[in-house]
Amino acid sequence: MVEKIPLQSEAEQLESFLAELQKEQQIKDVAGWETGFLHLSRALDGILPGLYLLIGLPACGKTSFAIQLLCQVARQNNVPGIFFSFAERKKELRTKTLARLSEIENKEIRRGSAYLLHWYGVPKAQHTDLERLPPSWDTLKKSAEEAKTWLDLVYLIECDRDTNLKRMEDQIHEVQSIKGTDHIMVVIDDCQRLGNTEQKPTDRVALVVDELQRTAVSLRIPIVAVCPDLREDRSSLPQMWSDRAPGADVIVIMEIDLERTKKLIEPNQALTLNIIKNRGGEKGKLAFDFVPAFSKFVEVAPS
Repeated sequence: MVEKIPLQSEAEQLESFLAELQKEQQIKDVAGWETGFLHLSRALDGILPGLYLLIGLPACGKTSFAIQLLCQVARQNNVPGIFFSFAERKKELRTKTLARLSEIENKEIRRGSAYLLHWYGVPKAQHTDLERLPPSWDTLKKSAEEAKTWLDLVYLIECDRDTNLKRMEDQIHEVQSIKGTDHIMVVIDDCQRLGNTEQKPTDRVALVVDELQRTAVSLRIPIVAVCPDLREDRSSLPQMWSDRAPGADVIVIMEIDLERTKKLIEPNQALTLNIIKNRGGEKGKLAFDFVPAFSKFVEVAPS
């Protein structure tokens, strides 16, 4: 039998709440977890429990941004994180992370160590001794070694057509048990695949968002749900998502800044994160540069 918790008025609970606040001795710039992006952290007031909806056009860098965000939150706040992926395999996600950390291009990492030896102007090696590999491979290995401590907090899970929210919750609980903490950040890439494929895409996302928001509240964790911009009418404003997905605590639209992109070297892109809904902080636009070769986002200081 579930133990019945007696109801208490706000006055009765006030002292315990004040005591909880007093225990927090650390002076923080934001209430939640640091994102690794200064201006994004301030705008969101950090990452807090709730549902964050990240929306953008296909191939604009949403997955790269989401995995970078998860890694930075895990690293800076020493909290575990799970990345659920419906589209990209673990190998590709790992390649993105290594490219970002080492600044060796994705395409070169995919081709393996032998390619790196040749491509960077070093004659093809006649040995397999890792200690004798040239600087390019050393850089990659060093970056991986330095990241092991915080990568031990990050879990990549490939999803299939049978993956549902119940299975995800079980895997979240499993990681919490392994790490001995209730604190965890979750990213679900292509979250629309959790819904009924027979429904209209925008209706499907709205229902998925409601379910994920309830999960975030129930587990008291932040969930970042990533999905493509499914607006049928491209002339409609991004703000329409506030009406279509009312359950989300934060809605961020990733948009390409065409004018600023012209000033960058191809194929780099200038992007804007348009925070159109934010229950815990500010609305507004933040500028980023995206370097596809390294799967890396760099925050641009406001002008």
